[in-house]
Amino acid sequence: MDADAAKTARESLDLAFQMSNILETGLDRHTLSILIALCDLGLNPEALAAVVKELRNDLGPPQDAAHDVM
Repeated sequence: MDADAAKTARESLDLAFQMSNILETGLDRHTLSILIALCDLGLNPEALAAVVKELRNDLGPPQDAAHDVM
């Protein structure tokens, strides 16, 4: 990947991450980049969203890492 393509990809991910935060999705940048890559490979975005929702329901609310240390 050349420098211009890398810059464009980074800016696109930054924008998607900002939108994700505005919508309060709870997705971190790494997870969002994986989901975008899967969509780029042709996976159905609605199916991916359903999987994320199902995983969140199965795992329950996220725990605070600070509480795990004590």
